[in-house]
Amino acid sequence: MTDDEISWLDLVTVSSLIREGTLSAVQVTEAQLRRIERLQPTLHAYARTTPELALAQASAADRRQAQGELLGPLHGVPIAIKDLCWTAGIPTAAGMPTYHDFVPSTDATVVSRLRESGAVLLGKLQMTESAFSAHHPDIVVPVNPWDAMGWTGVSSSGSGVATAAGLCFGSLGTDTGGSIRFPSAACGVTGLKPTWGRVSRHGVFELAASLDHVGPMCRTAADCGVMLGVLAGADRFDSTALQAPVPDYLSGNIDSLSGVRIGLDASYISSDVEPEVAAAVHQARGVFERLGAQIVEVTMPNADDLVENWVPHCAIEAAVAHAATFPLRRSEYGPMLAGLLDLGLRLTATDYQRILLQRATHTGQLNTLMSQVDLLLMPAMPFAAPSTERIAHLRQEPGYRKRLSRFTAPTDMSGHPTLTFPAGPTATARPVAAQLVAAHLNEGLLVRAGRAFQSVTDWHLSRPPIDSKSVSRSF
Repeated sequence: MTDDEISWLDLVTVSSLIREGTLSAVQVTEAQLRRIERLQPTLHAYARTTPELALAQASAADRRQAQGELLGPLHGVPIAIKDLCWTAGIPTAAGMPTYHDFVPSTDATVVSRLRESGAVLLGKLQMTESAFSAHHPDIVVPVNPWDAMGWTGVSSSGSGVATAAGLCFGSLGTDTGGSIRFPSAACGVTGLKPTWGRVSRHGVFELAASLDHVGPMCRTAADCGVMLGVLAGADRFDSTALQAPVPDYLSGNIDSLSGVRIGLDASYISSDVEPEVAAAVHQARGVFERLGAQIVEVTMPNADDLVENWVPHCAIEAAVAHAATFPLRRSEYGPMLAGLLDLGLRLTATDYQRILLQRATHTGQLNTLMSQVDLLLMPAMPFAAPSTERIAHLRQEPGYRKRLSRFTAPTDMSGHPTLTFPAGPTATARPVAAQLVAAHLNEGLLVRAGRAFQSVTDWHLSRPPIDSKSVSRSF
């Protein structure tokens, strides 16, 4: 197999090939490193690569396997990590020049669990400043492999780019207001935002502690399920990590979704939504119906004010997270993040309490709705993958942030798990995504529904044109 053929395998397949001895961990890792070396200067997905460590880990994985020892489902599989997860002995900057030289002495819990499962670390992925909505001015912004002028999504931009471009078999992202879902949608990959607390946040730079979720970004729902099975579970270093046992996320029948009730609010998914996006969600509805699911008409609770208040909520918690360096080192901060922190420092305890009450009310309303259906189907974004120029233009429009995050911020506020997945291309070949929402701790049903959908569709198999010489002028 060529380097590119290896690199385009899904995580589940490459894991199986390593286990059966068809491919070695070293062979797979070398293929990935050569591909990164070729495409990183164009795509800028990585903040830093770790080739020596990756080859050492791959060699160790092959030696263990030769001795009959397999560490876990990711044994020998190369992955990459968003650069806000601590990595012992490797700089972790969180997209901030302020932390450019910060070298943790310990791993984040999610990194430890990946290592313990036998994963090979290719490097740390680029991201926006402190996981907010803009890259620091000193950072080279990752490039969308579908279109050099395309938006990558924020804040897990490098994770979306690397996963979509075949520069890793799976990656870690985080989601505070949509940061797994935006890059998954914009880059045409599958992203799983778990229930808040399902995955430990120990050793992960905070943006807003009660909103931050850590989860996998992969090319298939099955791959996400495998990674989540490694990441999830209680953690003695994080008292907010949930104690619930971790199930087998790949169990369950994917040939039929009979008995699964999927709620859909026709007005909610079409109001102020691009027609191509609404059409893709309706098309996904048809696929789920053919798989046996029952589509139930629902009315989504009104979250307009909640979405409006996501920014001040995030600002207050972010100001706490950055108290040691802001405003003391303000000159090192980019304008977007500095503005958020200034807002957080201006707001009062009364402001925060009003938001918390509103958040609790909406969470209760969504829990009530989720008692009537098993899943909710909706867009991940109101528009298909936009260009960077269009995003810059939209930023100038009143209500931009509210429009962008109307399908994402509410479930960060409520902590419900979501699955974002490719739902078809647009007429201009831009990725377009749909999103499923489940009840707390029901990630297993999300993965099952996503696997079923991807077993009868092939949008997730589409590959960006980055390997085609005919499109080199676009990059």
